[in-house]
Amino acid sequence: MVYFVGAGSGAPDLITVRGQRLIRQADVIIYAGSLVNPALLEEKKENCEVYNSARMTLEEVLAVMEDAEKSGKMTVRLHTGDPCVYGAIREQMDALDQMGIAYESCPGVSSFCGAASALNLEYTLPDVSQSVIITRMAGRTPVPERESIASFAAHHATMVVFLSTGLLKELSRELIAGGYEPDTPAAIVYKATWPEEKTLICTVETLAQTAEENGITKTALMIIGDVVTHSQYQRSELYNPAFTTEFRKGTAPGGEENCE
Repeated sequence: MVYFVGAGSGAPDLITVRGQRLIRQADVIIYAGSLVNPALLEEKKENCEVYNSARMTLEEVLAVMEDAEKSGKMTVRLHTGDPCVYGAIREQMDALDQMGIAYESCPGVSSFCGAASALNLEYTLPDVSQSVIITRMAGRTPVPERESIASFAAHHATMVVFLSTGLLKELSRELIAGGYEPDTPAAIVYKATWPEEKTLICTVETLAQTAEENGITKTALMIIGDVVTHSQYQRSELYNPAFTTEFRKGTAPGGEENCE
């Protein structure tokens, strides 16, 4: 059996209880060594075999999984954040299907959630933004043309940009070309929830300058939109005294019951 486990955004105590249990039970762990906090490996069994996939190809990873399965061993494939976001898990699952090897997924805390916590940020502020776009710049890995940054920028929704720290000048140009004003608030979060975490507030226009001034060249997320400065939003209707829900009846300003 193979378990795809989300390691969380960095801090070792942000792994899920289920994920921690699976690590403790694993006979084989294949972890994304370039991003997963190695402190998580301290939870493994003494005789657990550990492989760093940063030095491996897909074929080599699959070979380890296949050998473990033939020996009746349980494998944990430990991915950073939540494996469903830029985790390259589907290709592994398809290959396991072909080999007849069963697998399950265990979700984790994505770095975009870790970045929000670092800023005490709410991505979906009433009357500001109710949508979050998770995307990346096209680089060595292409992005479908219909999913360009400029096309997404036209929506003025909250945008979280992964895997693009080395392309911030181009990112700014795309965002502005798509409709964001140059002074639109933005944030750079470096290594969210790690001890060396940095949070930097800037604007769309100053993304590259801010990163350069602070020596940030990789392992960061960019957050774009007015939610960054959490201003000019409306309070939630859910907790408005005048708002009726399934669990309580709203009251009019004078204190009467609101039956509308």
